[in-house]
Amino acid sequence: MLAGCGTAPSATSTKTSSASSYVPCMVSDAGGFNDKSFNQLGLDGLNQAASDLGVKPKSVESADQTVYASNITSLVNQKCNLIITVGFLLADATKAAAKANPSINFATIDDASTTATNVRPITFNTSEAAFLGGYAAASYTKSGVVGTFGGMQIPTVTIFMDGFADGVAYYNQQKGKNVKLVGWNEKSQKGVFTGGFDAGTAAKQSAQTLLDQNADVIMPVGGPIYQSAAQAVKAKNASTGGGITLVGVDSDTFQTDPANASLFLTSVQKGIAPATKAVVEDAAKGKFTSTPYVGTLKNDGVGLAPFHDYASKVSSSLSGELTKIKAGIIDGSIKVASPASLTK
Repeated sequence: MLAGCGTAPSATSTKTSSASSYVPCMVSDAGGFNDKSFNQLGLDGLNQAASDLGVKPKSVESADQTVYASNITSLVNQKCNLIITVGFLLADATKAAAKANPSINFATIDDASTTATNVRPITFNTSEAAFLGGYAAASYTKSGVVGTFGGMQIPTVTIFMDGFADGVAYYNQQKGKNVKLVGWNEKSQKGVFTGGFDAGTAAKQSAQTLLDQNADVIMPVGGPIYQSAAQAVKAKNASTGGGITLVGVDSDTFQTDPANASLFLTSVQKGIAPATKAVVEDAAKGKFTSTPYVGTLKNDGVGLAPFHDYASKVSSSLSGELTKIKAGIIDGSIKVASPASLTK
């Protein structure tokens, strides 16, 4: 997945450790490592790299935002060579730890704001893949209304929502349709947010708000919040005879959450696991660099998952249309204009 990034940049650190003594470590966001989303994918990448290297990784879960700094400190004290922090919300704690510990390498997942010679950002221009998801949702909807809502209003969330909005708008432009998007206004940057990344009442109510506006394809953005959206969708489908679907984010949720697989039209994916694996392996081999990794459609760092159970239900022309749109985004002829975009 990283092969399309081009020639590897010069390493800013040449410190090496023997394979048996290298210690790669990770701190989760508050969603935890069983979120079936970005934390879980990050841990998968860490574990895959550790297995290939023959080393023992260390990881610690964050119960909430108050323990980010102390969790990082605990890994510093355990002599970790590389500490990966998962999620934009760990930016401040990571920045402080990296400054205080210049001999330790750090990597950040979904945070491009922390810059230092011992920090490598792992980021994803997910607006590009979300554009494809928005177009697919607009193509599939029967009610003429699609929706999206987020956990917290931070760039790594709104970048999905902006791309989704752009994809819906592009579908309307190309097809002469008027599919309505609820839950997010890209122009005003205002919409529906739960205030956090936990599954629960707020997430279920947010999904219900969009269902009440007749949305029949919904993309929840924020780790486990989709699980509560799934509850609301199942209840609505039970009372109406079905037809309402979800669009997953980060992972191919059809595969990572079999209990809810039947609800997912598709997913907007980030290649977190392979990117994390590559960064860990590079660092262990003395090739650590602070040059950011940015996943895009061009390097397959982001993408749209298969339609799985819905493959026979979407328009027969949709696959070909999405292939052309992807090519247009890559060559720049189709613009994705998210304010949170990592590539302009």
